Amino acid sequence: MVDLSAKPYNLSDEDAKWVRDTIAGMSLEEKVGQLFVNMGAERTEEYLTDVLNRYHIGAVRYNPGTAEEVWEQNYILQTKSQIPLLIAANTEAGGNGACTDGTYVGYEVKIGAAPGELGEKYAYEMGRVSGVEAAAIGCNWSFAPIVDIMRNWHNPILSNRAFADDPDRVLALSRAYMRGIMESGIMPAAKHFPGDGLDERDQHLSNSVNSYSCEQWDQTFGKVYQGLIDDGLPSIMVGHIMQPAYQKHFNPKMSDDDLLPATLSPELITGLLRGKLGFNGLVVTDASHMVAMTGAMKRRDILPAAIAAGIDLFLFFNDPDEDFAWMMEGVKDGRISEDTLQNALERILGLKARLGLHRTPREEILTPKAEAMSRIGLPENTAVAPRLAEDSITLVKHKQPEKLPISPATHRRVLVVSVSGPQNPISRAFGGGGEATHPADRVAEILRERGYEVDRHESLLDKLAEMTPEEQGEAVKNVYAGKAPIANLTDRYDLVLLISKIDGMMQPTERVMWPATKGTVDIPWYVYELPTIYVSTATPYALVDVPQVRTYINCYDDKPFTLESLVDKLEGKSEFKGISPVDAFCGLADTRI
Repeated sequence: MVDLSAKPYNLSDEDAKWVRDTIAGMSLEEKVGQLFVNMGAERTEEYLTDVLNRYHIGAVRYNPGTAEEVWEQNYILQTKSQIPLLIAANTEAGGNGACTDGTYVGYEVKIGAAPGELGEKYAYEMGRVSGVEAAAIGCNWSFAPIVDIMRNWHNPILSNRAFADDPDRVLALSRAYMRGIMESGIMPAAKHFPGDGLDERDQHLSNSVNSYSCEQWDQTFGKVYQGLIDDGLPSIMVGHIMQPAYQKHFNPKMSDDDLLPATLSPELITGLLRGKLGFNGLVVTDASHMVAMTGAMKRRDILPAAIAAGIDLFLFFNDPDEDFAWMMEGVKDGRISEDTLQNALERILGLKARLGLHRTPREEILTPKAEAMSRIGLPENTAVAPRLAEDSITLVKHKQPEKLPISPATHRRVLVVSVSGPQNPISRAFGGGGEATHPADRVAEILRERGYEVDRHESLLDKLAEMTPEEQGEAVKNVYAGKAPIANLTDRYDLVLLISKIDGMMQPTERVMWPATKGTVDIPWYVYELPTIYVSTATPYALVDVPQVRTYINCYDDKPFTLESLVDKLEGKSEFKGISPVDAFCGLADTRI
């Protein structure tokens, strides 16, 4: 049973009565509709009202848009819906997760790199800024904070999206984020239970497993979730992640063939999360299009199985008519029991009552538009990210202290080389934190502005892109014959600066993609020939592919203010203050040499 008087709802008898009376007055179709979180295909009033009237959805997580576009959308949704909606944003890195013109603060790992209590300060600020901007445009729910623990450098989906590899640090920063965002009335959903960061696979693309024993899980992921639950965490997003130890603990007869992702596992939702951890709040699935979920069984079975396992909200339709019919089928044939459906609805409406949506006139749920727009990009909020960059950039490895600081007097001639990984334009379009051009271009500009003579290296791949097929054939044939004297480098340059941007989101791996050449400057083979500095502006684990470099720096993003701060630190105008919150050496001996 759901205790609406207890955490995280804390409802009065009157508020709880609204929840139960409202459910009692719903048709079966309306009850089933409340179980869905829709991802809108468009923002027209005609489309939005049609979705509300046909499918009776309980919540929304929308596509990115400007603050004005999102406000207009959310106003239509809240004024036209029969029951007020939970409207979610993905504020993982700041208000830019609520609207495209919102304020970016920093990825989780960048906040984790800010030393000591500064990290907690910035985590709180990220939550606060996210809350101010998301609430202004009508959001009341956020799929954040990310509370995964990064223990495997191979993992391509977390990388810069996890606070740390230490559960105490993750818990402290997650608590700070939660305090900040809840000040604006946004309900956070910590993710991705039962915990990512051990497997090296991405649930979007394949299965994922949390392989810890029950005891290991209790001391790490369990510690984080229990701490947040004790603090009143209102909701949790469940990942499509197996946890065999606890699944078999709650079901000793289970074989490996019976293992399911947590989103379909009663052992993990009802047994571990609701039972052992005592979570009374709302539970939502991660996106239902991910292969780790869709590969488990037929979709018509996935929908009712998720709710039957203890999930409250199902994230995203595939085809609304099919999904709605299959969920209805699951209720009618008893796979979703009356009690299970009632409990899910009480948690959904209970969170809406916690937000006071039932007491607020629909036209007043959103902040007036002009006032709302004035809260996007406030100077005190946009000032946070540059300060974070100053405090978080990390000098991970420095075996040539005599080579820093640099200046036009000591390192006037600089070669800037770009390093990249596999590119996925679709995922990058939704990434939120990256810049359009390669950061090597901006670093080269900054150095020129400060008096350096800079050459921007053009790789063979860049050159091939501009050639005819015939010219490409000739160029490739000469690759291995094109050796050159080392003096060509040492006589022309005082410093080589490699700027790396490797973002593996929605890719099986997050590694550098070297051109198929040997002896060119793309790969830093020359670290003993002249000063060489390698800078990563995305993954904190880039050192694994360049263990020979003597100086390695993690910037965590490629924002213009971050790159300006980087050059300041290279020139000795400010100190490197960041402390790596993850093992940037990747557990290898050679990366430390």
